Amino acid sequence: MRLLSSDEPTADDNTDPLHGKSRTLGLLALASLLAMALWFSGSAVVPQLTAEWNLSGGQQSWMTMSVQIGFVVGALLSASLNVADRLPAHVFFAASALTGAVVNAAVAIVAPGPWSAIGFRFLTGVTLAGVYPPGMKLVATWCKEDRGEGIGLLVGAITVGSALPHLLNALPVFEGTGGLPPWRTIVLIASGLAVVGAGIAFLFLEEGPYLSKATGFNWHHAGEGLRSTPPRLANFGYLGHMWELYAMWTWVPIFLLASYEAAGWSEQMARIAGFSVIAVGGVGGYLAGRLADRLGRTRITAWSLAVSGTCALIAGLFLSMPGVLTVLCLVWGFAVVADSAQFSAAVSELTDPRYVGTALTVQTCLGFLLTLVTLRAVPPLVDGLGWAGTFPFLAIGPAFGLWSMMRLRELPEATQMASGNR
Repeated sequence: MRLLSSDEPTADDNTDPLHGKSRTLGLLALASLLAMALWFSGSAVVPQLTAEWNLSGGQQSWMTMSVQIGFVVGALLSASLNVADRLPAHVFFAASALTGAVVNAAVAIVAPGPWSAIGFRFLTGVTLAGVYPPGMKLVATWCKEDRGEGIGLLVGAITVGSALPHLLNALPVFEGTGGLPPWRTIVLIASGLAVVGAGIAFLFLEEGPYLSKATGFNWHHAGEGLRSTPPRLANFGYLGHMWELYAMWTWVPIFLLASYEAAGWSEQMARIAGFSVIAVGGVGGYLAGRLADRLGRTRITAWSLAVSGTCALIAGLFLSMPGVLTVLCLVWGFAVVADSAQFSAAVSELTDPRYVGTALTVQTCLGFLLTLVTLRAVPPLVDGLGWAGTFPFLAIGPAFGLWSMMRLRELPEATQMASGNR
């Protein structure tokens, strides 16, 4: 992996301001991977929780939706209080990951039932708003011409970290409900991983030479990223992406489990497949970041949206063919997150520099709020239409995002992105 452009001095020179860049970005990726294990630690154990607490379809959705809402609240609080400029990014990251580990562990130690667990999951989401955005800021302090690649690396690590609870749930270390590991064990291991991530961030991460004071959040400028056509189209692309992403991540592992069970295949293999479908997006995020810097943001996002949308349209047709379904979902998992980092990069390039901080905060909050619609809609749609009739509902987002990015590509302002690469 190479994260230095050819005209930069070598990292072996201790006077080089970029000395230690690769090491820092690698450790940042590792810390983010471990901390983000918290995100799906509740969703991954939904089968066990349903068996123990008799969860309804709505309560199953809320195990993830509560984290999404918490993240939005945390992002708005952090931005409004300008925490990112008051604390060094690595300190904010470490404190947030450690706090998140504690409140997530409370789900296993304290919660007597689903609604208290959902409350702790909400608080976990609040703390994760102090992990992802500060991680993005740290990347920006080390990367300039290769920022798309750097952010792609971070998104890839976050994606693999989000998938980790599904892998833990597939390990035959313990025997519990229905042959699954006891859910409290999975939740506590995820919290332990986040503690390790917090330690790495606090002890080893540091800001790079491109550190600058960020443009703070301002409610008066909240609509700037939507008033001008170029950033508005970039935001529309992001919203189309988010319409699909978290619903796919949450429900495809459940769908795979249903497919494997119906065919008499191993449930453990189904859970490994669920992990792989999410984790493969880590490769997609990194590769797309590298390509977008060279080939253009609209081109890479358009291809990603087209592939993921096609997978959403047809995935439900292969319920009775788990082998084919697994391959298709791996392609889906690769494509669905490949474009993720590029929408934020595009908005930062197309928005007035005075409003970038506010524009990115608004983009993130709108995107995560939108995920609530599809996360909650899937269970009743499955009950009424089956999986084959449900997943095409997710394809609406990629179709809208693809239209938006093609419109953006036609505008002269598109040359402001990726050093002139549309």
